[in-house]
Amino acid sequence: MANWRELFPTKLTFLIFLLYMSLFIGQGIFVTASQESNNSYSYNTVTVVLLTEILKLIVSTCLYCRENNLRSLVHDVHKDRKVLALYMVPAFLYCLYNNLAFVNLATFDPTTYYLLLQLRVVVTGVLFQIIFKKYLSQRQWISLILLTLGCMLKQVDLNSFYSDANDDSEAAALQQAGAGGGATVAATKTIGKNMTGFDFSISAVFILAQTICSCLAGVYNEYLLKDKGAEVNIFVQNVFMYLDSIVCNAGILLLRGELLDAFSAKNIGSIMRFSVIIIIVNNAAIGIVTSFFLKYMNSILKTFASALELLFTAVLCYFLFAIPIYINTALAIAVVSYAIYLYTQSPVVNLGKVRPLANLSEVTTTDPKTKEREDDRRLLDEQGDTDLEMDIV
Repeated sequence: MANWRELFPTKLTFLIFLLYMSLFIGQGIFVTASQESNNSYSYNTVTVVLLTEILKLIVSTCLYCRENNLRSLVHDVHKDRKVLALYMVPAFLYCLYNNLAFVNLATFDPTTYYLLLQLRVVVTGVLFQIIFKKYLSQRQWISLILLTLGCMLKQVDLNSFYSDANDDSEAAALQQAGAGGGATVAATKTIGKNMTGFDFSISAVFILAQTICSCLAGVYNEYLLKDKGAEVNIFVQNVFMYLDSIVCNAGILLLRGELLDAFSAKNIGSIMRFSVIIIIVNNAAIGIVTSFFLKYMNSILKTFASALELLFTAVLCYFLFAIPIYINTALAIAVVSYAIYLYTQSPVVNLGKVRPLANLSEVTTTDPKTKEREDDRRLLDEQGDTDLEMDIV
C-alpha cells in the first residue's frame, strides 16, 4: 500500500493519472476513426495540430485568469522570457511528435502503434538519470528491459509454430482479410496497415523519430517544470509551451507552402466535423493534463501509464475496428503489464522543487506573502528528506 502512496501521494494525482491514460487511449481511436478507407486524411493534419495548440493556449489563459488578469499574464511572460525561450526546444519536439502521430497512425493500427512507442522507455530511463541524477535501481532497469522485450514480442512471427489452417498470427489474418470480400466497414480501417511491427521501411524511421522526440521532449519538459521553471506558475509555463508550439506548427505550414491555404474555407470545412473536432478537443486536454502529470509525478511513470493504455486500446479496437487480439499481442501486453507491476514495487520519486498537488486551487495561489510562507514551510518540511530520497530510490 505504501508503494502506491509513493506513486500517487494525493487523490488528485491518481485522477490525473487515470485522465491522462483515458485521453491517450482516445487519441489513437479518434484519429483512426477519422481516416478514409485508404487510411489517408481528408483534412490538413498540421492545421489540426495548430488549432489544437491554439485551443490549449486559450484554455491555459482562461485557467490562469480565474485568479489573475491578462495584464498579470503579460507581466509574467515578460518577466520569465528566458524560460519562454527555453520552452522552444520541447515545443519543437512535441510539434514533430504530434504531426508524426497522424503519419504513424495511418500506417499502424492503434495497438501496434502504442506497442512500438514503448521502445522509448529505456531511452527515457537513461535521460532521467543524466538530467536529474536519479539512478534507477536494478529492479527498475529489469522492469524497463522487460517492457522493451514485451514490445518486441509483438513482432514475433507465429507462422513457424502453426500451420496455415491454425495460424493465429496477424500476418495470416491480413492475408485472410485481403482474400475475403466481406469485410465490414470497421474492419476496412485496418486493411493495408502494418499490424506486425517494424518492417525496416520508412514507417520504421518515422516511428523511431516519434519515439526519440517523445523521450527528449518529455524529460526536457520535466526538467523545465521542476528545475528552471519551478517557480513559474504552471499555467504560465503552459502558455510558454503553446506559444512556442504555435510558432513551430505555423513554420511547418509555411515551409510546405500551405500557411494561407490551411485556413481556406474548404480546409476549415473539412475540419469542422465531429470526428475531427473531437481529436482537437481530446489532444488539447492531453496537453493540459500532461503538464500536471510531469510537474507532480514524473516521465517514467508517464511512460508506464502509456503502457497500461495497451490493454484498453487492444480491447476497444477489437470492438470498434474488428482488430482481433492475437497470441503475440496478448503475450506482449502480459509482459508489459508485469513490467509495470515490477516498477510499482520501487517507483521513481522526483518532485524536484515542487510538492504533490492536493487541489487545483494551489496552482493559482498568487498572493506573494502567502506564497512565500508556503514556500518556506515546504522547504523546512522537505529539506531533511530530499537527500535520503535521492539515495534510496
